[in-house]
Amino acid sequence: MLQLDGARKLLKSATKLISARGKKVVTVDLKKEKLDDEQIAKLMLGPTGNLRAPTIVQGKTIVVGFDEESYQSVLK
Repeated sequence: MLQLDGARKLLKSATKLISARGKKVVTVDLKKEKLDDEQIAKLMLGPTGNLRAPTIVQGKTIVVGFDEESYQSVLK
């Protein structure tokens, strides 16, 4: 299971993060914005401190949580 260190490592190779939690979807352009540990935890980790599921890495995009529209756009 990935925790904060693992989430940081995933972000190093990514240029875009899409985080879905409920109906709220947050998209972060990682080329323009650097996330601190608190932001990473809020967007990528669940209450247990582990990476939320589902999580996919497609090219340089990471999608955390489930949002059908995000998956459709990323998995084209």
